[in-house]
Amino acid sequence: MNDSVRSPENIADRQAFGTNKRAEDSAKIDLLLVDDDEEIRSLMARRFRRHGVEVQEASDAAQALLRAENRLFDVAIIDMMLPGMNGLELLAKLKRVQEDCQIVMLTAQGTIETAVEAMKLGAFDYLRKPFPLDKLAAITQRAFERRQLQKENQQLKVAMKRDRPTHEMVGQSVAIKEIFRLIERAGPTDKAILIQGESGTGKELVARALHHASGRADKPLVAINCAALPETLLESELFGHEKGSFTGAVCAKQGLFEVADGSTLLIDEIGEMPGSLQAKLLRVLEDGSMRRVGSLQERRVDVRLLAATNRNMAEEVKAGRFREDLYYRINVMSLNLPPLRDRTGDVPLLVQRIVGSDWTVEPQAMAVLERYSWPGNVRQLINALERAKILADDFTVTQDDLPTEVVHAAQTNGRATPMAGDELATIQRGHIVEVLRRAKGNKARAAKALGINRRSLYRLIEKFEIQPADETDSLSP
Repeated sequence: MNDSVRSPENIADRQAFGTNKRAEDSAKIDLLLVDDDEEIRSLMARRFRRHGVEVQEASDAAQALLRAENRLFDVAIIDMMLPGMNGLELLAKLKRVQEDCQIVMLTAQGTIETAVEAMKLGAFDYLRKPFPLDKLAAITQRAFERRQLQKENQQLKVAMKRDRPTHEMVGQSVAIKEIFRLIERAGPTDKAILIQGESGTGKELVARALHHASGRADKPLVAINCAALPETLLESELFGHEKGSFTGAVCAKQGLFEVADGSTLLIDEIGEMPGSLQAKLLRVLEDGSMRRVGSLQERRVDVRLLAATNRNMAEEVKAGRFREDLYYRINVMSLNLPPLRDRTGDVPLLVQRIVGSDWTVEPQAMAVLERYSWPGNVRQLINALERAKILADDFTVTQDDLPTEVVHAAQTNGRATPMAGDELATIQRGHIVEVLRRAKGNKARAAKALGINRRSLYRLIEKFEIQPADETDSLSP
């Protein structure tokens, strides 16, 4: 081998690998080096390890394939001339085992034909001996960047399939401001966080806020709901599976831990996770290693975990339904979301955000919304307002557009007393009757005077049980 392979470390070599802290912290290259020349292989391995690269060595194709059965590699550097099986044959076999691995071929007797053949078989690049190590380092880094881009594309595909929440977090109550403060403090860390709260309080929105405040924000948040899947399917979704590992597994599939590699994974309703999967999840959190269903190949992932639940997880641990060691792993820090009934003053802000700037909510309707206790929390509020917008006219939400159960409960069980609701209804009915009398029963004129359309007026007439005789009674003595 030419002395250029043995050249001392230089500036170009350092630049080839990059030195930013983010890359060193979480984007280490898993590299397979295959060369039967032990001296040259060791020289390359030492240089790569000096830059934080995880290196596995192999002296022949059989050893390389054995390594690939037990570990997932980002990049493989393969010498063309190997004992027993040449580099091109190994390239083809390795691509079948690890399709996404980026392969760089090395040869001392390269020809145009062999280079073309290597590229056809899926090689990333082709380097002829002798070569300077900084050039090999630069090619390896580019190959790794392509592998990372592939991962990001896979993450985007998963994220695009999910329904995204359309409403951002808003509020000025003391309770929600404390949540904002905790997100600001905990978001930039890579620690696991447990998000607890009643259904509809916005746990996924909090998870997205934590992700966007982290150093992983340039990659999509990946999420899964444990309650939505049976145990066997949940295991496959989280950890992936190999072809033929179970009935219906017609091809190999990545799990969401692989898809989320380098990003954040939200496991929603984690309290629903079966005990058999809890042990497997614990292992990933402990050392970053996992195996697909039906595979012996160990894969390493770098994933930040966020877990969400509406259960009391401490009680679940006491009851023996959730592993205590896993609980402490996912609960490095916990965020307890307040129910909407405890977020004093936040309802008007949420209402305006949900209906949009082109819509108006009448004061009487807003009063009802503020008085109601919202057992379904923000999700129920969103559903109520989306229904109201369908029924409303002229981009104005009135009390009559709101669900009957919300109006009734707000008047009888809300913060206002039943008498206050009755008095309000009496005043409303009297005003409508007065306008109808002045319009001599003409609905179009009465609706115009009230500032509403005829459909809304007919609903009010039905609601207050206004009879034709009420509409036309003479005002004269």
